[in-house]
Amino acid sequence: MALLLAAILALAVGCAGPQAPPSVAVSSVDLDRYLGRWYEIASFPAWFQEGCTCTTAQYTRHEDELVVVNACREGSPEGEPRKAQARAWVVAGSGGGRLKVQFQWPFTGDYWIIGLDPSYRWAVVGTPDRDYLWILSRTPRLDSAQYQKAVQIAKRKEWPVQRLRQTLQDCAWGR
Repeated sequence: MALLLAAILALAVGCAGPQAPPSVAVSSVDLDRYLGRWYEIASFPAWFQEGCTCTTAQYTRHEDELVVVNACREGSPEGEPRKAQARAWVVAGSGGGRLKVQFQWPFTGDYWIIGLDPSYRWAVVGTPDRDYLWILSRTPRLDSAQYQKAVQIAKRKEWPVQRLRQTLQDCAWGR
């Protein structure tokens, strides 16, 4: 419940403040290829993720929307699981690069895919106020060259990448 409330508040806060121009998001995303599990490789520290390790996001389609389940382990790879579920939809005219995410009605937040590997092996996601940033991968590890490529995309688009912290991904998945 705390993770859910934290996510709601973070998204609401993400709606305030200066906004990046819409062109910062990628122009086209094949949502069918984007579906599935993503592992958080690095992110800006966020109070609603405090204590999380082995953070993942699972995307599935439900009618015209996406269902997003964010999960992590509390404190260590053996810690208690925490989950929060949201629904998301594509912002009209964005080609799939900009999504609205809602953890609880009526609050929504912006979720922009600002970088995407052509093979959908990794993605860079942020909020337009640049308060939040995540580097995601299809696998629990991302090789150094690909990680640096993702970081450089965020840096070129003026996210303060010095705030990035790598995420521990040493969990035995499927437990």
